[in-house]
Amino acid sequence: MTQLFLPASQPQDHPPAIPAISQVFQEFAQQNQLLLNAAGEGIYGVDAEGRATFVNPAAERILGWRAEELLGKNIHVAIHHSHTDGSDYCVQDCPIFAAFRDGTVRRVDDEVFWCRDGHAVPVEYTSTPVYDQGILIGAVVIFRDVSQRKTAEARLHSTMEELREALEQVKQLKHKLELENAYLQQEISEAFTSHHIVGNSPAVQQINYQIQLVAPTVATVLITGESGTGKELIARAIHRASERNQRPLIRVNCAAVPPELFESEFFGHVRGAFSGALNTRLGRFEVADGGTLFLDEIGELPMALQGKLLRVLQDGEFERVGESLTRKVDVRVIAATNRNLKQLVEKGLFREDLYFRLHVFPIRSAPLRERLEDIPLLVTHFLKKTCQRFHKPELKVSLAQIQRLQEYHWPGNIRELENRIERQVILSQGEKLVLDDLTLASTVTDETSMVKFECHTEASVKHLQYQTTLNALRKTGGKIYGVDGAASLLGIKPTTLASRLKKWGLDKKLLAT
Repeated sequence: MTQLFLPASQPQDHPPAIPAISQVFQEFAQQNQLLLNAAGEGIYGVDAEGRATFVNPAAERILGWRAEELLGKNIHVAIHHSHTDGSDYCVQDCPIFAAFRDGTVRRVDDEVFWCRDGHAVPVEYTSTPVYDQGILIGAVVIFRDVSQRKTAEARLHSTMEELREALEQVKQLKHKLELENAYLQQEISEAFTSHHIVGNSPAVQQINYQIQLVAPTVATVLITGESGTGKELIARAIHRASERNQRPLIRVNCAAVPPELFESEFFGHVRGAFSGALNTRLGRFEVADGGTLFLDEIGELPMALQGKLLRVLQDGEFERVGESLTRKVDVRVIAATNRNLKQLVEKGLFREDLYFRLHVFPIRSAPLRERLEDIPLLVTHFLKKTCQRFHKPELKVSLAQIQRLQEYHWPGNIRELENRIERQVILSQGEKLVLDDLTLASTVTDETSMVKFECHTEASVKHLQYQTTLNALRKTGGKIYGVDGAASLLGIKPTTLASRLKKWGLDKKLLAT
């Protein structure tokens, strides 16, 4: 700042008589006139009572006051009456007047002076006490307008905040891409080599037909069926046939998520949201944005957590744990369960509103015992895949072995069939696959009934199909089409049932009685 020629005398133990203060400051202003006029900083003097004694042109220009309007008036009241935040400034705490108390130079870097038109000017200033013959008679204040610097600092701060936000978005995008890559790698490692559900049975045809209907839509799908029937394969087929197939299918096993981590797993959390949250984490819904979320074993979800899931399914909105910002996602939901959700609702173990939200388009995954005609195709498929994976020459399977497989009840469904083939491929020594560890007669339980399997031949299976069809037609009064028709009851397409009746030479009208 500008250097002025201030009186050099210091306080004395026994000061002489006080000279005329106005005369001292007049002499001071005259001696520094050229410097005061040329200085770019604002400069003014105050006496011991805080009255202005002189004001230079730069101070007039910055503050908008003319010198004659300030001379002899309390300058603190005029220009220095409040802080930057607008709070009142106590005169006794003012650094300018503090110089009168202890006679020290005060420097302030972040303050405001108020202009004549009422707007505040950010300033930095130095208050230097003035002595005459050892007596403190006032102070000289040198200040400069730091508006441009403050504006530049504010812009820099804003830019830094924007950069920090952009960096955080980049980190989140990187994290999201890493998660998506992990899911894609998982899909590759699981070797889903088939792009369709293997089989030609009426049950498989019905499933494929339903997939074709629902895949182009955004409707929520509920896949039901016993464990091991390929519910996840159906979900993947729906995803691949949809317009979302360029985005990943994210799978969540609801039974495997601990209740205390449910919100974090599904919706994510911010850093510091809870003990151990060292970094911001994206939830499964956010990773699946634009794609498909497969909620496996939805029936195992605790009652206390179902309401939180319902909200995001209804509104597509959620908040990360520890964050108040509401985020929106566009996610297609496919759920699967091996439990009877309707019975859980009746027992008070599953929310009815969540059940109806999920039960928009139900698909039943038929157990293997209802599609025994698909076993030859399934065996061929699994045998080829297993031999390739184990680097073994492809084995052959005899017709007798196929028939033996068709006589088994398969409580573990397709998963059991695949596991048995893998085990026998490992144990095989020759060119043929040998399956000699099957128990043919057994009693199994499904969701609705107890069925004892005593049919051991292909003819017996066909006879059972014939009798089942007759029973369905009698029960529906000969009606084939509609939700209450025989085709729906049998889980096949109406055209398939009509073709079967024609092949057998049956008249549905005669069966209605």
